[in-house]
Amino acid sequence: MKKVGVVLSGCGVYDGAEIQEAVLTLLAIDRAGAKAICMAPDIEQMHVIDHITGQESGEKRNVLRESARISRGDIKDIADVKAEDIDALVFPGGFGAAKNLCNFAVNGADCSVQPEVARLTKEMVESKKPVGAACIAPALIAAIFKGTAISPNLTIGSDAGTAEAIELMGSKHSNCQVRELNVDRENRIVSTPAYMLGKGISEVAEGIEKMVNSVIDLI
Repeated sequence: MKKVGVVLSGCGVYDGAEIQEAVLTLLAIDRAGAKAICMAPDIEQMHVIDHITGQESGEKRNVLRESARISRGDIKDIADVKAEDIDALVFPGGFGAAKNLCNFAVNGADCSVQPEVARLTKEMVESKKPVGAACIAPALIAAIFKGTAISPNLTIGSDAGTAEAIELMGSKHSNCQVRELNVDRENRIVSTPAYMLGKGISEVAEGIEKMVNSVIDLI
């Protein structure tokens, strides 16, 4: 059975993984007959947001432990995962991808990436193993390969500001509709806009399922 790593960034759209995108990713992997291997870095969240008020709560939470809520407790520290352990890697979106896995939400094109996230993603691409990214996560992919010889072709949909930042980091951006996907065959990286464009869960689900299926087809 093919093993697809799923990198989570907490639990909740405003400070972690977007829960609907994460669950849709896990569902699509299962429907494709593959096994999801959930993982997250064992680090403190950038901050915790009250999802009713949209304000910071002042709490402190751990990304790995929050991510375990989505994976029903079956999760690995990303530091313990190597490219040889999995066949593909997928990143759901949510602000956690831009706050916890990197700091793109604060620093834009000048952002830095959590070291273990960068290490595993580079291992995958160097091993010619496919990587998928949804929503804002393609900006994370661009940050990982900033300043390297690899220049991924990515999509976050059509947001001009984010697309400009992706290109400033040395990647290429292609506009894409929410139900569709962008495939960089040279680097084996697949991306889809999800809730960067999506107005409802059904259209987001369609794009994510296509992305996951394309990633698995590239294995």
